[in-house]
This record gives sequence, structure tokens and C-alpha cells, in this order.
Amino acid sequence: MMKQTRLLDSEHSKELFAYFGLAVYYSQALEQQLVNLLMLMKISQGKVPTEEDLADLYHQKLSNSLGQLVNEIQHHFPFSEEETILLKEVWKQRNYIVHDYFKERIQETFSPAGRSRMIRELTSFKQQAQDLERKLQKYTNDLYGKLGLDLETEKAGTHTNV
Repeated sequence: MMKQTRLLDSEHSKELFAYFGLAVYYSQALEQQLVNLLMLMKISQGKVPTEEDLADLYHQKLSNSLGQLVNEIQHHFPFSEEETILLKEVWKQRNYIVHDYFKERIQETFSPAGRSRMIRELTSFKQQAQDLERKLQKYTNDLYGKLGLDLETEKAGTHTNV
């Protein structure tokens, strides 16, 4: 056991744990982005009349699992088939990484080759989650701009009628 503990304190092991942390970080950033997009979709559909409703819904959505968010967002946002497949893939991978990764791969953490393989996998997942998060960020910004534009148009419209 002493030898295993020393191995886990090695620089290479620390690097593995750092990549694990990044993978989890980007999956959470993706969750946050899904919540933002979902909120904007609901606002654009007129489904959250007051600021209080908005705050309640936001906190409720933040406590939803990634799976719940992925399932819900599909009903509200016109993702391409490719994006939907990627979302589900990242969600499945995220669950594996968060819940089972080290349980199933513990033996590999004790060898340099095993750790290197795990680092490559985690890096690949991190990249996928990060790319998807950026794409959702762009959709969120576009929708935000569109909603802002609509609000300006409405104001202008009302103004001319007065």
C-alpha cells in the first residue's frame, strides 16, 4: 500500500488528476451553458413572466442533472442531429468519468503507460466538452442579441403608437 500511495504522489499521477479535474470542470461549464440557453429559450417563448419566476426556474435548473438538461433542451432548441448525438455522448462520458472512472481503471493508475492512456482519454473528453460549451455559448449570445433586438423593436413600436 505504501508503494501505491507514493506512486499516486508522483508528478505523472498529479498530472492525471489535473486532467481529471479539467474534464469535470468543462462538463460543469457545459451544464451551466445548457441552463443559460434553456432559460433564454423559455424567456423568448414568454414562459417566465416575472423576475421571481426567472430566479426560481434558474435555481431549479441548476440542480437538474446534465441528463435532465440534455433531454429538456432538445424540446426547446433546434440542435442539428450531429449536435444532439454529441451532447448525448458527452453526457454519457461525463457520467462515466464522474462516477466510475477510477473505480474501473484503478490498476492503470499504477503504471506510466496506463496513466498516459488515461490522460489522453481525459484530454479528448475535455476538448469535446469545451468545444460543445463554446458552441452553446455562441447560441446563447446569438439568442441574447436577438431577444435584446426584439425588446428594442417593441419599445420603438410602442413609442410610435403613443
